[in-house]
Amino acid sequence: MVRIHVKAAAAEAEEQQFLYSCSCDSSIADLADAILEIYNLQAWIQALCVHVRQYLLTDAFRENCAGVADVLDRTLSEAGTYASKEQVLHQRFLSSHFLRDHIQTIEKEVKIARSRGLPESNTQITTFTPELHKDVQLIWAGKELSRGKRLCDYIGGNEKTKITIKLKLGCEDLENRMVTNVQEENDICLQLVPCASHAYCLG
Repeated sequence: MVRIHVKAAAAEAEEQQFLYSCSCDSSIADLADAILEIYNLQAWIQALCVHVRQYLLTDAFRENCAGVADVLDRTLSEAGTYASKEQVLHQRFLSSHFLRDHIQTIEKEVKIARSRGLPESNTQITTFTPELHKDVQLIWAGKELSRGKRLCDYIGGNEKTKITIKLKLGCEDLENRMVTNVQEENDICLQLVPCASHAYCLG
C-alpha cells in the first residue's frame, strides 16, 4: 500500500496532518474524498476537546463531580491523542471509523456528565456546507492531482511508495479558518472546515 503523509496547505493548520494508506490504483476522486473525511473528523475532535474543556468542564463541576469529570477528561485525552499530528511520528495511520467512534464516545460522556450537573452552554459547533467540497485540491510535487485520473498515473505502480500530499481548500479564506472562536454578543461559535452535512450542538 502507498503511504501518504497528508498535510494542510495552510501554514496556520499545522496540527492538521496525518498518515493514510491506499492502493496505487486508487482513483484520485476516491482518494480526495477519503482524505477530506479524515481531515474534517480530525479537526472536529480537536475542536470538541477545546470546547468541552474550555466552556463545560468548569472548576466547580470538577470539584462537585470529580469522578465524572475525570472520565470525561480521560475520554477527551484519548480522542485528542488519537487525532493528534503526533501519530505521524509514531507511523500510525488514522481511520475515519475510529475517529467517528471517538466523537460518539465524547458525545456519550457529555450526556452522562450533563445528567450529573455539567453546565449548559450557549456554544454551538457548526460546520460549513458540503458544497464547498468541490474545490478541494490534492497537491503532490507542486502539481494538482486530477480527479479524473488514478494515483498510479502520477507515482507509478510501486505499492511501497511514500509520498506527501498537501490538501488545499478551495475557498480563499477557508485555509485560515481551521478552528476559530468567534464571539458575537456572548455567543461562541466554533467554525470548522467543510465536513459532512450534519452539525452538532453541545449547548
